[in-house]
Amino acid sequence: MAEFKLPTEIVELPSKGLLYPEGSPLAEGKIEMKYMTAKEEDILTNQNYIRQGIVIDKLLQSLIVSKINYDDLLIGDKDAIIIASRILGYGKDYTFRISGEDITVDLTTLKEKFLDESLLLAPRKNEFEFKLPYSDNIITFKLLTQQDDNNIDKELEGLKKINKDQSPELTTRLKYMITSVNGESDKGTINSFVDNAFLARDSRAFRDYYNKINPGMHTTIKYEFIEGIEEDLEIPINANFFWPE
Repeated sequence: MAEFKLPTEIVELPSKGLLYPEGSPLAEGKIEMKYMTAKEEDILTNQNYIRQGIVIDKLLQSLIVSKINYDDLLIGDKDAIIIASRILGYGKDYTFRISGEDITVDLTTLKEKFLDESLLLAPRKNEFEFKLPYSDNIITFKLLTQQDDNNIDKELEGLKKINKDQSPELTTRLKYMITSVNGESDKGTINSFVDNAFLARDSRAFRDYYNKINPGMHTTIKYEFIEGIEEDLEIPINANFFWPE
């Protein structure tokens, strides 16, 4: 059977591989990806994948050449891979419509937000510290991975079956992020803190800090909707992202 050589590219991970254990292929801080083919277009139009909300994950798993455990990927690194896969599939120009205007962005101009390794509590350990500004409690936390995201989704689905009106997405996500509260790392203490003692102002401050240090991609651009006045515009990464028209 004939073999066809497909071009590949090396993608730098915003985490620089520093949060993955020694021996993991992801610890190298880069992965190899192939260019998109008709096979991947089949994935993008698979209605079953779309209904399950897993179409992007299936696409990336098909494009990544490096022998990695996909579930180990940090969400910020995954975001960089999504941008790279769009460029490799349909080119650098991405056009979307906002407020009646067609806006075209050169995706190759988007910059990585690299991990600040000085914030690590220990080498190659996915754990950080933050003092809550209003209650003065000290928490440690981790950056979420694809496996964490999968677990959160499953837990939320289970909770919805118990009470369809319940939607504790924020608190569920916080419980997966936080690894200790004032030195106490058992899950019962963490869950009780999030449910009963996590001030809204502290929660907001923590989430702002998490987003600030979380490696990934800068997807906000400056755009003039009104002449002479620039506004911040978040590039929409949605189902249309992988189609040039």
